[in-house]
This record gives sequence, C-alpha cells and structure tokens, in this order.
Amino acid sequence: MKISDVFYDLPTLETERILLRKFILNDANDMFQYSSVPEVSKFVPWETHKTVENSKDFISYILKQYEESKLAPWAIELKENRKVIGTIDFVAWFPQHYRAEIGFILSKEHWGSGLIPEAANKVIQFGFDSMELNKIKAPCMVENVQSQRVLQKLGMTLEGVMKNEYYIKGMFRDMAVYSLLKKDFQRN
Repeated sequence: MKISDVFYDLPTLETERILLRKFILNDANDMFQYSSVPEVSKFVPWETHKTVENSKDFISYILKQYEESKLAPWAIELKENRKVIGTIDFVAWFPQHYRAEIGFILSKEHWGSGLIPEAANKVIQFGFDSMELNKIKAPCMVENVQSQRVLQKLGMTLEGVMKNEYYIKGMFRDMAVYSLLKKDFQRN
C-alpha cells in the first residue's frame, strides 16, 4: 500500500461533536486563534504564529500536500459553531512496516474537554481499518504531561523514553514514545 492510495482524497471523518475534514484557506483566522498562543505551540516543532499570514502560509502548505496525495492534517471542526479548533494527523507513515505516528494540537480553550481523545479514536480507527496499520505510535516531549495523559486515555502504552531524540526550538528533547497495537484497540 502506498500513501497516495489512501491520501489521494482525505476523507471527512465524523464524531458526535466534531468533523475531521480538509483545511480550506478560509480556516486561517481560526488556525491563527489557537496557533498564536505560546502555550499551545510550546511542545511542537513549529513556532508560534505571529500573524494570520503565518497561518495562511501553513494552510497553503497543507493544501499542496492534499494536491500531491501526501500525508496532511485533518482540521478539527467543532460542529456546534463550525469553528476549526485544532489539527490531527498521521505525521509519519511507514506502509512497509504497517506503522504510523499520530500527532495533534488543540485550541487552549478546549483543553480538558475530551475532544482530542474523541478525534484520535476516530483517526486511529481509520488507520487500522483503511491504512492496514498494525501499530500507531505517538512520541511527545517528556515535559508534555497533558499529552501523555491523553495518550494513556487512548489505551496507548509507554514504550520508553528516547534521550535527545529531536532538536526542537534550540534544545535537544527527550521524547516519551507511546504506542497502540491493532489487537489492543478498543473501538468506541
């Protein structure tokens, strides 16, 4: 299986409270609202967005990824107000090993609401069912206790800590690596 076999047309996924859909350029203001908050971008490799133009540029990059049938994020849209409040995606996929890595970001105002576990369960199900994955991994900085709790809620287990795994924002970062096997996935 190739990445383009699955991502030639990113499907919309739906849960009770959210739509996971393709980004459009008109999402730039919504993206800027959460990506301009330093606390939100603290544990990710990208810098805090300083202007709406930064968000437009990032969405333009995402749109190009869609066009080229490459891995690209879903926008997390809150159904109640149709506002984009974050992203979720497979940040890496190794089809020959039946393994992928998942990542997510959420607007600070929605932290603790259970929206990321809701979105991630849907994306994980998509990975196991449509991408033929056997394992889904999620590395996160060891300081990111909140994300580690989310990964544990998803049924992921800590495989270990990779010392100085990434150089992010001027520092070597230790990464806690969580994973979930298809046989252990509890469908909601």
